[in-house]
Amino acid sequence: MESTATMEGMGDGDPPVHHNLGGNRNKGTQLQTLLEDLGLKQHYTEKLTLSKILQIDLKAITDEPVKCNSDLPWYFLKKLMMVNVTARNLQSELESSNDGATETNEFDFSNLSDITDSGDMVNPLDVITALFLCSDGFVQQEMALKMSMCQFSVPLLLPGCDTDQCKLMLWAMRDIVKTYRPQSLLQSKGFTEERIVLSEIPMLSFVRLGECSMSKSEILNKLLSNSEEYHDYFVHHDMKCGDTPRRISNGLTEITWYLPSGKKNIDIFSEPLAVANLRGDIASFETQFSFLCQTSAAVFVFFDNLDPECKLLTNLHHKTQMFLVGNQQSKSFSMDALKTVATKLELSKVNIITKTKQKNYADFVQGLRKKVNDVIENTKEKMCIEKMADIAHDLGILVDEDCPECQTAKENADAITSKIQNTVDYKATQLPLHGEIWKELTILEKEEFRLKNLGSKDIETYKAGLQKKKEKLRKKQSSENMSDAMTCFIKAISSPGLERRYFLKWMRMNLDNLSREKLSGLRKKYKEKCKDAKNKEAIRVIDKELSNSSLGTEHFFREMGQIYEASVSLPEHDLSRKQLQHLPKICAGLLLDGFPLELVDGDASNIPLTWVSDVLSQLNEQVSPKNKILVVTVLGVQSTGKSTLLNTMFGVQFAVSTGRCTRGAFMLLIRINEDAKKVLNCDFMVIIDTEGLKSAELAQLDDSHEHDNELATLVVGLSDITIINIAMENSTQMKDILQIVVHAFLRMKEVGKKPKCQFVHQNVSDVSANENTLRERNLLLDQLNEMTQAAAKMEKKEKNKCFTDVMEYNPDTGNWYIPGLWNGNPPMAPVNAGYSEAVYQFKKNITQILGNCESSANDILKFKGWMSSLWRAVKHENFIFSFRNSLVAEAYMKLCTEFNKWEWDFKESIYKWITNAETTISNLGTPASKSKIVDLKELILSLKSEVATKLMELEKVHLEKLNNYFEQKEGHVHLVERYKEEFANSARSLRRDMQNSVYSQLTAAAEIKQGQTEVQKIKENHTKEIERAVCALIDECRKKNMQMGDEELNQEFGKMWKETVKKLSFSKQKPTNVFTSVSLYLRINLTHKGGHASELLSQRRLQDCGKTSFKYKAKGKLERAQKQASNWLPIQDPTIRIQNIADNIIAECIQYVKEKGKTDAPEADAKKTKNYSDAYIQEILRIIDERLQKHEDVTVDIEFEVSLKQHICGIAARNFQKMHEDFLKENDPHLCLNKNKEMFCDTFKDVFNQRDQSQKKAEEFTKQCLKPAVEKFVYSKLGPAIISEMRKQSQFNARVYSQYEILLDLLSKHSFTEYVRYIRSYEGYVKEWILDQTVEHLSKDSKMFDLVDPHLDSSIRSIKAAIHKATKKTSNDLKTFINNFCQELGDTLVISQDKLGDVMMLNKANQVQFAHWFTQFVNKMEDALRQEFKRRDIQTILNHLDVNPQNELFTKVIGCGKQCPFCAMACVCGAGDHAVHEASLHRPQGLNRYRWINTQKLVTDICSSSVVSDNLFSCDATKGEWIPYKKYTDIFPDWKIPPDGSYQASDYWKYVMATFNEEFAEEHGAKPADIPTTWKDITRLQAEQSLNVSFNIN
Repeated sequence: MESTATMEGMGDGDPPVHHNLGGNRNKGTQLQTLLEDLGLKQHYTEKLTLSKILQIDLKAITDEPVKCNSDLPWYFLKKLMMVNVTARNLQSELESSNDGATETNEFDFSNLSDITDSGDMVNPLDVITALFLCSDGFVQQEMALKMSMCQFSVPLLLPGCDTDQCKLMLWAMRDIVKTYRPQSLLQSKGFTEERIVLSEIPMLSFVRLGECSMSKSEILNKLLSNSEEYHDYFVHHDMKCGDTPRRISNGLTEITWYLPSGKKNIDIFSEPLAVANLRGDIASFETQFSFLCQTSAAVFVFFDNLDPECKLLTNLHHKTQMFLVGNQQSKSFSMDALKTVATKLELSKVNIITKTKQKNYADFVQGLRKKVNDVIENTKEKMCIEKMADIAHDLGILVDEDCPECQTAKENADAITSKIQNTVDYKATQLPLHGEIWKELTILEKEEFRLKNLGSKDIETYKAGLQKKKEKLRKKQSSENMSDAMTCFIKAISSPGLERRYFLKWMRMNLDNLSREKLSGLRKKYKEKCKDAKNKEAIRVIDKELSNSSLGTEHFFREMGQIYEASVSLPEHDLSRKQLQHLPKICAGLLLDGFPLELVDGDASNIPLTWVSDVLSQLNEQVSPKNKILVVTVLGVQSTGKSTLLNTMFGVQFAVSTGRCTRGAFMLLIRINEDAKKVLNCDFMVIIDTEGLKSAELAQLDDSHEHDNELATLVVGLSDITIINIAMENSTQMKDILQIVVHAFLRMKEVGKKPKCQFVHQNVSDVSANENTLRERNLLLDQLNEMTQAAAKMEKKEKNKCFTDVMEYNPDTGNWYIPGLWNGNPPMAPVNAGYSEAVYQFKKNITQILGNCESSANDILKFKGWMSSLWRAVKHENFIFSFRNSLVAEAYMKLCTEFNKWEWDFKESIYKWITNAETTISNLGTPASKSKIVDLKELILSLKSEVATKLMELEKVHLEKLNNYFEQKEGHVHLVERYKEEFANSARSLRRDMQNSVYSQLTAAAEIKQGQTEVQKIKENHTKEIERAVCALIDECRKKNMQMGDEELNQEFGKMWKETVKKLSFSKQKPTNVFTSVSLYLRINLTHKGGHASELLSQRRLQDCGKTSFKYKAKGKLERAQKQASNWLPIQDPTIRIQNIADNIIAECIQYVKEKGKTDAPEADAKKTKNYSDAYIQEILRIIDERLQKHEDVTVDIEFEVSLKQHICGIAARNFQKMHEDFLKENDPHLCLNKNKEMFCDTFKDVFNQRDQSQKKAEEFTKQCLKPAVEKFVYSKLGPAIISEMRKQSQFNARVYSQYEILLDLLSKHSFTEYVRYIRSYEGYVKEWILDQTVEHLSKDSKMFDLVDPHLDSSIRSIKAAIHKATKKTSNDLKTFINNFCQELGDTLVISQDKLGDVMMLNKANQVQFAHWFTQFVNKMEDALRQEFKRRDIQTILNHLDVNPQNELFTKVIGCGKQCPFCAMACVCGAGDHAVHEASLHRPQGLNRYRWINTQKLVTDICSSSVVSDNLFSCDATKGEWIPYKKYTDIFPDWKIPPDGSYQASDYWKYVMATFNEEFAEEHGAKPADIPTTWKDITRLQAEQSLNVSFNIN
């Protein structure tokens, strides 16, 4: 290897080459070695593909330095794909550290030889050649395009390296389009834009013969550069690694172009020219030289020493102009040899150019430039690169386009595009489906959502008519035969992968060439007209012409989409449908190949949802499970470089030519490499490019403002990050765009999606002008705040005051400043390195933001779901209220289900606490008491304090669970973040409600305990008196010293009983007047309602209230008018509504009264009753107030409230009075004593006869005291256990599921009477349904006993343990044994002290014997109870539980209890404290009795349709005024009634009404409705499916 130090005698400024490589074998070896060195060996056979080089890996998003030669190709590609002009500066970290070695080791000369040796370095041309050799045609094309943008020379002839054959890179250059202004267009200010391979411009070739001391490439760079704007078009020895010996790139012929701008003072040449540069000595590359001689207008041969015989030059048989360029300063230069050759070649002095001592390089280049200018001005030799292929074939040079796939694809593409004469006619005949029919379908779809032309027609009939029209248009589409063009197109894209890719590229290029001719003139006209907004009509005409004349591959795909959508509307078994089923799969394959998919058709302003959805589904199938995606979108004004920005960032190719602008929105897929997946946590990045948003003036011309809003909302909604491309210089235009963008962000915030955004300011000249950018940032923030307020007002979300309320935005980190794209004056300007670098930094920033995203990436199917729901919602005028998304619904359901679990954990914990607290209260003052406090009041205070602390702790845990839930990344929790506060409020409300409820229960328990204690004392005293008398009698009888039989003892006992009872004073307890107490509390409850309420109370005695059923009558003219109007207008009869409310409240309160009157021990002591507590009436009044508050949409006057409360309190007082009196009667001491007379007599006889009482007393104690206590214990535990069990069933997981199951159950019953019950008395129906579900579930497989058994088992275990402990503790004293036993169970069982006193009277049993028998009777009791519980009816068990499962489940299912103000469907929102109510499904208003005045027919309108119509409504809440349905939120701000997501959404209720139309009419005293025809076709299965969709059940 020669040293680079000796530049004298080396070629084209080129580094030395490896000599004597020994033919092809050595060439091959050299190639293999280099490829190994560069890490490209495997790609020589398995070519690099675009998806491989464009995938995002760590190298693409980090500044990892080049550490070794194998990093060089990837470094070059990374830079090149981002059109960075520094891409050819290839140097590894190792080499750069060697460069600095002399500085660090100043005196260490031993390393010098290593440092100067360039053996480890690689010449940039070798890297470029190696990459072209190792890439497929599409990567080569991409590289050539990007190199051309950087103004790098591109390969024209690529050396074979391992063969002598080189290759013409025609295909690689096919995509290069250049725009310039030649001399001929100076006056008209026009320009030429064409594919460079088709441009007929002269080519000048520069070659080297032998060795040359002048740097040919450097001279060419100077020749083509302005003195102010020097650029390295060709690699030369003074560039980094440019002096490294070339190993494989000799024979490489590069080409670049000089193109004039039409500015005389800047242009070097006034006409375009191509410059070819052959690397290496022409003596070694005769074929290349020969090719250049036959294709060039002139060949410039650089030399130092000419061989006079030089046969290579003298044997040329073509007429190209030859120039000899020599350096006289070279030692080997010979003037004689030059003359000899010049004479042989018949060259004049003009054709000889020499560099002399007197001529510096600037002068030399100037002279060369003049010669070049002369050639291009006078030459007729102009050949486009495409035509050079024939010469290449003649010379045995390969052409890259000759591969069979490329040729077949070209033929297929030409077969289609060659027939295009007139674009407009061609589209009408060959692509008819996506034209007018598709636009008509779009209009019908929007009308279906907006009902603008409804007029006075019946909504549902009108919508059914629209549906029929759509079906008719689809039929028209499917009846059209597929055109020849589409048949060819579909056949071609169905071909194998490589051929298909070539075909689409050919199609795109052919169509671009056709469009360019037609559109460039129109574009120019459009731009000129837009300068003056007064030319409205002219602009509109040109805009339409532009749209009609535009023809690209997207039009063919649009047609394909419509062919597919039309086929899907056919029956499933239809042959045409089956034949077209494969189309989405093909398109999904294309997406994976890197081709864009059109999401939004910009011409029709619509998404072909079925087509795009099916393509995405197929894509998901092809990539699953690697289907996670992140979405990046760009939005901004027209023609501000959005597509260029994306192309630069990701190396992709969105259309940017001036011929055609992006219309609509396109998505591209970029793979994420395994190493970058850890950072981004996704498998693909989706890039969405959108058409430019228009300024307000232009938008008015073609009504595109709406389209822009829709587009912005859609893409912002789909994005994980949105790039807003803005130009600060045009503040009016910027305001318009920001208005649209901010609007989109506000909408997203309101529906739960939080996209990130970054503002990009392009063409910022000086990035360091910090003060300016700071001022601009503040200006931008002001504008954003202003726009936020405007958008918030429009969307009625005024709480959003500034942009930061809508989304996280930091002016310092949310803005990026990017310099201008070109460095100098196009067309010769390369891309600005500052632009590429700024875009690269921006790309890194974006990947960092995406990597730090709190939420997990969506998968493709979820993206599809978002797209559908966003697009459906934007079709409505009110996006926020129209938005429904399955992903949001799913996330909400998950949150509700989780929250329900936490809520139940909270309640269950409190229920357990209450059971224990009530046990403690009941056992107070008895031997069983474990409480250290003996005073009842003090105990109650202590318990209240304890429960308050416990509730606070539970609330804290509850809120922590909620916070933790929202901190996780999975489950799309970010979508429901806006509900977080509602659920937190629910948790706080739960704590407050539970506290009130527990306090009330504790107060009631204390009052009952107090009453029982008083009665207990009297009973105890009487029992003691009797006991004394019995003892005296025993002594007396024993003194008689005679044998006494049972008969005599009975007589003696009877006598004694009579005398003793006579002596006892039975002060009969005076019953309390419950009516007085209830009246007092009712008056207190109504005090804040004013004097009128007090007057009304005084008018009726409470004793007279509630004796007849409650009937509400219409009061005042307004209500009477509404009652009449309700017969014919869609308003509800207020009397029926209020009567329903009253009936529900009355039913609930009566149920409460019944529950309070229940006995604790159902079987053992059926007649036992509870005493009344004032806490009960207070609770009833609280229930009434709470229920009335829930119906604040109904105006409830004071007369109604007072009469309802009097009615309920009258019923309650009567029941409570009886309950109280029954309690007193049951606990009357005289009666109680007489009840026990027989037992006392038996005991007396046993004691007298000195019989052992152990067995008998043990049996009595077990039966009288223990069994009721065990049953009470089981019942206290069973309620929560049943609730826990039922909550495991799916129908009780969340309110939505319950609603779904109820409606499904109704559908399966198919009973009209059931539907009437459901509609008339929703709450009552739901309660019964819950009871049925509970009974049904608990009846299966002895489920009820499975719940009873653990609690029965635990109580028996506790009893046996207590017997064991009591036996150990006590002596022979039975009383102490019993007391110890009771105390052991003090916190578990409540043993009746009454019964215990009776059992213990005269109990002389032996303690050891008693314990023995006691254990046996406990075992018997256990078996008996097991059998009894197994036999017991489930309903009976449910009736006697402390915690009623039906009530608890009802609270969960009914939720807030709110019903739609129009159709009375129930709210399904999960949080207790939600601010806005929503029903999953609305129903026709005729089901709620509405009918039309003139016909008396039931109304079919559904409120989810009415809210988008211009119809009016009037109701109690509007005070008789007529309000447009669209403004229903003015009257019912807490209701959200989104329009149906599709025409099929309400199929369930349509089916019900169509099926039972006659029956409903008869029930409501009306005529049957006119059922829309489409309703009659709905099947039961479709009704069920619509239910699944509405409730988001998969």
